Order: sequence, then C-alpha cells, then structure tokens
Amino acid sequence: MDAKGERRNRILREELKQEIEKRRTFAIISHPDAGKTTLTEKLLLYGGAIHLAGSIKSRKTQRHAVSDWMEIEKQRGISVTSSVLQFDYGGCRVNILDTPGHQDFSEDTYRTLMAVDSAVMVLDAAKGVETQTKKLFKVCRERRIPIFTFVNKLDRFGKAPIDLMDELENVLGIRSYPMNWPVGSDGRYRGVYDRQTKRVELFEADETHGQKARASATYDLKDPALADRLEEATYQALLEDVALLDEAGEPFDLDRIACGELTPLFFGSAMTNFGVQNFLEEYLRLAPPPAPRESSAGIIDPAAENFSAFVFKIQANMNPAHRDRLAFIRIVSGCFTRNMSVWHSRSEKLVKLAQPQQFLAQDRQIIDTAWPGDIVGLFDPGIFGIGDTLCEGGSKFRFADFPVFPPEKFVRVQAKDTMKRKQFVKGIEQLTQEGAIQLFQQAGAGTEAYIVGTVGTLQFDVLEYRLKGEYGVEIELVMQPFEVARWLAFQDGREVTPASLRGADRGMFVYDRAHQPVLLVNNEWALGWIRENNPDLVLYQVPPDRQKA
Repeated sequence: MDAKGERRNRILREELKQEIEKRRTFAIISHPDAGKTTLTEKLLLYGGAIHLAGSIKSRKTQRHAVSDWMEIEKQRGISVTSSVLQFDYGGCRVNILDTPGHQDFSEDTYRTLMAVDSAVMVLDAAKGVETQTKKLFKVCRERRIPIFTFVNKLDRFGKAPIDLMDELENVLGIRSYPMNWPVGSDGRYRGVYDRQTKRVELFEADETHGQKARASATYDLKDPALADRLEEATYQALLEDVALLDEAGEPFDLDRIACGELTPLFFGSAMTNFGVQNFLEEYLRLAPPPAPRESSAGIIDPAAENFSAFVFKIQANMNPAHRDRLAFIRIVSGCFTRNMSVWHSRSEKLVKLAQPQQFLAQDRQIIDTAWPGDIVGLFDPGIFGIGDTLCEGGSKFRFADFPVFPPEKFVRVQAKDTMKRKQFVKGIEQLTQEGAIQLFQQAGAGTEAYIVGTVGTLQFDVLEYRLKGEYGVEIELVMQPFEVARWLAFQDGREVTPASLRGADRGMFVYDRAHQPVLLVNNEWALGWIRENNPDLVLYQVPPDRQKA
C-alpha cells in the first residue's frame, strides 16, 4: 500500500475510534405502567428530537408517545413492540430501544437486550421492584449488562428513597449508589441534590403538564439562599440524608457498575420533567460505549475495520401504505456504508444492503453511513431472519444465537372469509417472522388453519388486530387446551411421525415452520406419560438446532 492509502486508512481508523466513543446504546426496561415510555419521550424532549412531549396517559393533551407508533398501542396505552429512537446530545449519539413492559411481549424485550450495551431500569416509586422488572433484571444480570436505575413518579406519594435502596438489594441482589437525592418529603419533592457536584437543583412549578423542559435554579448545598427557599425541617433532613449517604452508603465504583454489580440510582418524575435532564447527562457520562461481541471466529472488537452486524428484530408494515418489511440490525464493528455488499449467514450469499434507514420511532430517513452501536433498518425482501449475521471483507463468521422461548398458549387460527386465504397466509407468515408468535401446522391437516403459539394471550389480540388492520383479514381464534410444547427426536435418528409415537393422541402432533415434529400437551403429567412410553424419545423445549442459544 502506498503512503496515500496508508494515510487514508489511518484517518478512517481514527474516525472509527471517535464514532465508537460517542455511541450509547441502551434499552429501557420496567414493569408495565412504571413510566418507561414516558421517560423515553422526555429524553427525546431534552435531546431536542421533539419539541413537545406526549405521554401515554396524559389527559391534558391528545398526543401519543412517539415510541408508540402502532394504532393498537395508541388505543390501549401500552407498548406492544420495541421501537428504535435516535438523537444527539452532549456530543453523544444516543440509540434508545424502548421495549414493551407487558410480560406477554417479553420475547421482543429479550431479543432487544441482545442488541444493547446497557439498560435503564425504571421503578415506580410507590410500587418498587415488580414482577416483570425481576424477570428482565435477571436477563440483564446473566448478560452482565450495566444497569442504571431511575425511580419514577416522585410527584406522587411513594416509598421512602432509603426503603427503595433496601428493596433493590433484598429483592434483586444488587447494591445501589444514589447519584442524586430527592429534596423534600413524600409526594412534595422540590428538587434533587447532585452528589457529584454537591449542588441542589430546585425546580419551578410545572405549568406545561410536562410537555416542555422544566425551569430550575441551582444552589450550593451550604448556600444560605437554599436554606431560605426550603422549610427548615426539609433543609435539615437533606443535610442529614447527605451525611448518612456519604458515611454509610456504597462507594462509587465504575468497574462494579460496568459488570452489573452496582447500579447508579436516580430519582425523578418523567411526567413532570423532574430530574430527567440530570439523569440523561449522568447516564451519558457513565454508560459504556459499544462492547465486543462473541462470534464463531472469536471476540469481534468494535474497532475492527471490517463491518459486521446482526439482525435482532423484524418488523412488518411500519408504513402500512407500502406494506414494507424492515430488518433491524445492530452494528458490531466497522463502518456501515449504503449499498455495501456483505456475507449473509442464513443464505451464505453476498447481499446488497440497500435503503438503510435510521429512526425516530416510525419516522425515518435514509442514511449513507453508520457506526458500531448504531441501529439501522434495512429493507427486507424476505431474506432476513432474527439472529442472522452480516459481515464483510471475506469474513464468514456467526454471532452467538439468540435465545428461543417455548410457547405456552395456543390457538387455532383461520380466516373467516376463505376468499381471503392468500392475504391470510401472507399476513400470518410475515408476522411470524417478526418472532412474536410461533406457527405450527397439524399433522394431516390442510393449510386452511394454523396453530399459533405465544408466551402470552395478549399476543393473540395483537395478531387479530394487525391481520385485520394491515392485511384486511378477519380471523377466527379457537383456544387450545395445551400449555406445553416439546420438539421431538428419536435417539437413533429415525423420523418421528404420529404413527411412530405411542400416545400421540394424548396431545396434538404438529410441525413447525422448518417441518420439525412438535407435540403439544396439556401439562407436565401428560408429558411424563409420553416419556415413559417412548423411552428412546428425546424431548426438547426449543428446536434441537437451537439448544445452545
């Protein structure tokens, strides 16, 4: 390589390094109704991505949250799919993945957590650590994802801050370091004390119902003007709390934060913009940039020159007018450029990455370049699947597989109007590829009806709603009595069929989309009977080829 080429490569390497350091990619997780989507909205407000914030349940405005772009989300006031949001703030490029809180959509959330470098856990100040929070926290901990905690709804009555710290330790087993501390008393908090700057920020009254950034004034802790603005009892309580935290609290340790053993703790109210900006700025300062990722070729470093990425989400019909399909990729290494050709693990062929897009929820723009940590949407003609690896430069490796979750709820689905069978099949196939539902066909049955499996019943409502709204197909749903699915294989490798299986009539024998045999049964007892009467049968909770995921 000549001197000119070497200089160009050196500049590119330096640019790559700089862009990596700027990226912060995180998911927001919580139990339903803790205020996760509202917090997302307010981060966008402070990031300058929107000028007027809408909240999920705001009665003062008819606006809906930017991240809830599906019609069903707007109607029900819940998030049913992950959304991707990007903006710049303080010299950082922020990639937020807003996830569904409801447990029936947890699969989408689990996959999203594979694509982030950190997580923000939102707690309701009144309810503390709830069921779904525990489940999502467990996934983060298993992956050693750094967790930042935002205690929300401080504008309402709730648990004492010190009690919430105890709850984090006793219920989740994680120590916390309060980055700020609320000033005031239960439900009447006036501001927050920043433990790093040792300054107090008092907020003005919220006159915009949380739609605009909130005015505030800042004071030194020992400033007489602060004591004048606060009641004597409030001021003395603050001084005592600060002294207690400094003497008896956990020491700040960035290494423990990085491996998920210590969570930075923030207090605020997303609804009233209380403490949100402070949280955003501190999060960006402390959160890690894009991390290396394991692959079949070893650890892939973000600073590696060759581009690599993986698909973590498929979304059909983000633009109903165009009936489009988008594959969301997380860039792991190198520089992404528009129209580049890369090796695709599923087809084992070169594919051209055309029409790359970045998002503010459903609003999108075509981009020319992107960097490690970024989330990019690619037009999908039907070739991409969740977990696919993309890489360039002659490399042919695969990133670690995504986890697969066995379905627990089942329905028989068919179109009410047989004349719309074509639209029905297309719709249900496309929605299956998004990963929220699993599709089965009963052995010996025609293709007029499918068996659909999910992890929760709310997914059936979404399926019905989307097939009608996006494909013009009304469906009939008949609940099935099964709660357990097992993939089947004989130890000697011979084919598993209904005839070869003793007791197949005790459940429903079906095939998945890869034509692998699956048995659906009512409960574990029935499964035990099958196991006893077929001693050479091997039962899998997930497809045999996905056991290591």
